[in-house]
Amino acid sequence: MNLLQRLSREERSISVADYLGQAFETYMVNGNAYPITSYGQGGTEKPIPNGNAGLYKQNPVLFSVVQTRLSLFSEARFQWQQLRAGRPGDLFGNETLDVLERPWLNGTTGDLLARMEQRVSTEGNFYGVIRDRQIKSLNPLWVDVLRGTRGGDAEDDKNELTAELLGYAYHPGGTPSLNSAILLPDEVAHFAPIPDPDAMHRGMAWISPLIREVAADNAATAHKAAFWRNAATPNMVIKFAPDVNEQKAEAWKRVMESDHVGAFNAYSNLYVGGGADVTVVGADFKQMDFNNVTGRGETRIAAAGGVPPVIVGLSEGLQAATYSNYAQARRRFADGWARPQWRSAAGALESILPTPPGSRLWYDDRDIPFLQEDQKDAAEIQGQQASTIRQLTDAGFTPESAVDAVLNADFSRLVHTGLYSVQLTPPGTDMTPPAQGVPV
Repeated sequence: MNLLQRLSREERSISVADYLGQAFETYMVNGNAYPITSYGQGGTEKPIPNGNAGLYKQNPVLFSVVQTRLSLFSEARFQWQQLRAGRPGDLFGNETLDVLERPWLNGTTGDLLARMEQRVSTEGNFYGVIRDRQIKSLNPLWVDVLRGTRGGDAEDDKNELTAELLGYAYHPGGTPSLNSAILLPDEVAHFAPIPDPDAMHRGMAWISPLIREVAADNAATAHKAAFWRNAATPNMVIKFAPDVNEQKAEAWKRVMESDHVGAFNAYSNLYVGGGADVTVVGADFKQMDFNNVTGRGETRIAAAGGVPPVIVGLSEGLQAATYSNYAQARRRFADGWARPQWRSAAGALESILPTPPGSRLWYDDRDIPFLQEDQKDAAEIQGQQASTIRQLTDAGFTPESAVDAVLNADFSRLVHTGLYSVQLTPPGTDMTPPAQGVPV
């Protein structure tokens, strides 16, 4: 059975044997002809050779930022949202959301979102597929994005005007083999909130621009450890008298290091003789402004991750922390990062679910404690809206049109009843209501 026959039978995946053995064969999808390009050709968006997971596991600042993002991101739930005339409506659930609520054995929506956040932070992409009523997370380093051109012209694979997403090649272990699988776009939930400027259909990790910054922070940590290992004092230069030969100097060095190197030997007395001269060189932490130097680096890492330093608990953020500042930082974190991230995740997961007509997959953040202050603000806004509706109703507008106008911020939707306040009606005026509402 060739590739065209497999697709015509609506088989949702093809084997790597078909993929590699039928390079540049034209096939039809939704009435359009495409060539499928072989592994490593111009139509393949490949991941970076090595991921950033090692940085995340080894650097405490980076780990703290990712963990803070993960803690909030994993709190949301997913619901279907009605769309009425293009406007968002009520949230509702049905059995099609079961796979998100129980993505795998003993897993929850929070576990799924935590995995999604870890993947996009370290690798820039999360790929999820549904198999056996469970969501399987694919290693982003083992996934290639396949692109092709309409009409079967394989030479145009790099042309952004004509190239389209064809699917994904998943190679367990990272190397193409007969265990690999080719997946069509509607089989894969591809979550990539930060687009890679060099790859149309692939995301980039926010950690990637910070590699040198993280390396500098690791170097500062190593410097601090070395400081404690060397008796918690700056470096020393020891000069011997001219008559001290190399053998005697080496013997004295061994005694010196055994008695004075290391944190447990700190502050012990130093005895020198034989004309030796000890000079302290270098600077201690205070002299080099160590806290300020490392604090600036921590802030840069937090800024790249979209998390205010005070939320993470970093030193520079805590120095300027007040309740007001924390509230503003919390709002910035929720509105500027979390909600766009949830929106992107909902769009990615919707592609592998049967969507009810006139609906979209959306996030439900109403039960998240971190956002309770937002609920208070929302209640105050609703109170102001209710007051406006009451004033419009008292002015003679129909209650239905008053609600519609306020919720849509469009006063042209108001419809008047024809009845006016007593204060606006001349004495003796006939107050009989009209047969129907009069548009404004």
